[in-house]
Amino acid sequence: MGDNLKKNMIGAIAWSSVNIFGIQFIQLIVGIILARILLPEDFGLIGVIYIFIGFSTVLIDAGFGQGLIRKQDATTTDFSTVFILNILISVLMYLLLYVSAPFIASFFSQPELIKLSRIIFICVLLYPLYQIQLVLLYKKLDYKSISIVNIISISISGIIATILALNHFGVWSLVYQQLSFHFIKVIVFPFFLKWKPSLSFSFNTVRNLWKFTVPIMSQGLLNVIFNQIYIVIIGRFYPLKQVGYFTQANKYNETVNVATQGIINSSTFPLLSKIQDDKERSLRIYRKLISSTAAITFPLSLFLFIAAEPVIITLISEKWINSVVFLQLLLLGNIFTPLFAINTNILNAQGLSSITLKLEVLKKSLILISIVGSFRFGINNMLIGFIIANIIAYSFSMVYIKKTLRHFYKHQLSDFLYYLILAFVVGGLSYSINFIPLHATLKLLLLLIVFITLYISGLRLFFKNSYYILRDTITNKLKNIF
Repeated sequence: MGDNLKKNMIGAIAWSSVNIFGIQFIQLIVGIILARILLPEDFGLIGVIYIFIGFSTVLIDAGFGQGLIRKQDATTTDFSTVFILNILISVLMYLLLYVSAPFIASFFSQPELIKLSRIIFICVLLYPLYQIQLVLLYKKLDYKSISIVNIISISISGIIATILALNHFGVWSLVYQQLSFHFIKVIVFPFFLKWKPSLSFSFNTVRNLWKFTVPIMSQGLLNVIFNQIYIVIIGRFYPLKQVGYFTQANKYNETVNVATQGIINSSTFPLLSKIQDDKERSLRIYRKLISSTAAITFPLSLFLFIAAEPVIITLISEKWINSVVFLQLLLLGNIFTPLFAINTNILNAQGLSSITLKLEVLKKSLILISIVGSFRFGINNMLIGFIIANIIAYSFSMVYIKKTLRHFYKHQLSDFLYYLILAFVVGGLSYSINFIPLHATLKLLLLLIVFITLYISGLRLFFKNSYYILRDTITNKLKNIF
């Protein structure tokens, strides 16, 4: 049993890595092409719509997806019930959004949002048509199929958007990119999992899952609102191109944040749920997850921070230079987000979703306080408040980890602190390369070579055990992938 779990975990994380980073890589390539063709205002228009799509998808799923994954004896009736419920909510949400389109356009003072939003909101109707297949594949730990479907969908939708952008469709290129992404998923998923819903609907299923799913849904809603709150504020009170600059910066920030968090949430939650009653084993796996994640995400975040300007100029040209400071502040603000995700994930796997909801409420309250206190002083100061709020929230999550897993603070700190210190030292030493008068692309390559060399050398010199563990982990994952 133990060997099977370890094998499943390695395979799950490996294929989740392919899924998340594969999507991130393709989105990066497509995003570079589109950013060079389209205007910041085009990305600004779509950026202010995303909050409504995200809000709707969370309400449609309502946390039942994770509830079904966690339920060991989920039946056909359970899945059919959730499917029917998802469809009903999606229709209701689309009608509500359709009627609200003029108010959305008026709020942002952008009349063209009426037509744009009513078309792109069709994604809300498409999402539940493949959601249960996705849940079933997660429950089966079939991350390979999920990866293939996602990569096919993002690739084709990216090609469609690029062709439309080259043919002067402007912001509509981004609209049809989103629609085609969800539509292709609806078509492709049945090739990997043949599932048909029955006509059975059980209120008992809803009642039994409700206690667990309400906190999950609430966390999801809070995440959507506060992930997009800066875009809403910028879109309402600043020129629309500032939203474009912010959304581009956030895309590169998500290379670390969303990608890592996606791997953690999708691959570890089902596995941790299987050993939820074995606290000792849960703690052992938790510590490995924290150390491995810190060893990868901290240096990646610090590298992108020091290389922000050459990255932006090289990839999407100097017309996006105003995105550089936004990117740097977002990277610092989210540096502990992957670790916070691991903490909330293991608490959810222990059935403590009410505690993770409290953590999310605390985190969002701190962010809201920082926004209210710094809003009048500009966008940069709002993001500095964001950094402080996230650090405080992560500190509180450590308190619950101590109580739940009996993992003392000094041990929690030792799991990641050395990697953080090393990343900052290497980042500080490498930053001086920015002052050399070189072309942005050459500067980026030199920064990359120097940073990687110094970081790996630091691991080998000061943390030999960590170096070999990390090396073997990466090697094993690559073997499982290829």
